[in-house]
Amino acid sequence: MLSGQRLEHNRAGERVAVDSRKRHPADFALWKAAKPGEPSWDSPWGPGRPGWHIECSAMSACYLTHKFDIHGGGIDLIFPHHENEVAQSWAADHESHISYWMHNGHVTNNNEKMSKSLGNFFTIRQITERYHPLALRHFLISAHYKSPLNYSISQLESSSDAIYYIFQTLQDCKDALSPFLQGGAEKNENVPQINEAAKECIKKLNVEFETKMSDDLQTPVILTGALQEALKFVNSSLKMLKKKMQKRAQSQLIQSLLEVEKEVGKVLDLLGLLSSKSYAEVLQQFKDKALKRAGLAEDEVLHLIEERTQARINKDFPKSDKIRTDLTAKGIALMDVGNETIWRPCIPTEPLVAEVVQRDQRAPTVEEKQSTPPVNQKVEEIPGNGPHKTT
Repeated sequence: MLSGQRLEHNRAGERVAVDSRKRHPADFALWKAAKPGEPSWDSPWGPGRPGWHIECSAMSACYLTHKFDIHGGGIDLIFPHHENEVAQSWAADHESHISYWMHNGHVTNNNEKMSKSLGNFFTIRQITERYHPLALRHFLISAHYKSPLNYSISQLESSSDAIYYIFQTLQDCKDALSPFLQGGAEKNENVPQINEAAKECIKKLNVEFETKMSDDLQTPVILTGALQEALKFVNSSLKMLKKKMQKRAQSQLIQSLLEVEKEVGKVLDLLGLLSSKSYAEVLQQFKDKALKRAGLAEDEVLHLIEERTQARINKDFPKSDKIRTDLTAKGIALMDVGNETIWRPCIPTEPLVAEVVQRDQRAPTVEEKQSTPPVNQKVEEIPGNGPHKTT
């Protein structure tokens, strides 16, 4: 069976007392007698309702038939729920068959499973108030789906930074190639071959993606392997494009960048890490979220950049360094590019930590606190009311 447990190794009554009405301790109910105040339906065995296990078999058979490809569920449902489901489905139809059972690990908080009963969960709506949905998705697929994933602000920050880097690389590529492509696409016979480095990069990306995704969806390997090498290829090629080179070599490099960018986009799309928005729009959304986490408006950041620039002109380097350090602590990185200073989100040097603050059993809220100031210093509470989908 699914769990690999043998019947003779199970000890009856260890977890729950054995119901005296059972013929065998391993028996489970298909139909439960009605209790006062509960919904019930008439049946040959009297009023009652379906047992928990049979609900799933009935819905699957109704909407997917007795044979279908993939059945998912939490890893804690393997035994006894899914094994009971298999047993009763086979009893109902001997041709009942599911090709693949996929059991996911849980998102945990302080290494405890998130659940409504424990009141230690965060909702997707709460998290995406402060982090881009793509950052949350990256966080969730950064561990194998069977593995437990411990929720932490630092990991969300890392995922946010990783996605920002991806989209910034793609935007830089688009900006750099735009002047060369303004005349429209060349005729097919004039399109140069891509260089050998690009061929190898694309081959490795496609082979790794197909191999690892076919091997039980190894998403963490995809995020950290050939995809990163492809992004490094794009960045190094963009630096080369700025140098003087022969027209043929330049055309080959441009075509290589176009092809690698296209393949990177395919992988991101299959992972659900692309957006219907443009690269620039997504980057701005990430910046807006970073400003919200930092408790700043963009005008305030731009004003601090002006102050820092003036301090550097006045050779007041302690002041300019302090402005930069204070912003970095809040997740805002200043970058000097030529004669101007720009900003981008970064991982805060004083990261926030999330704590569940239990108001009542139905609606836990989240507080984020700086890890270094006094314990009771509250930074900001994430709003979230009403029933939302949990992670």
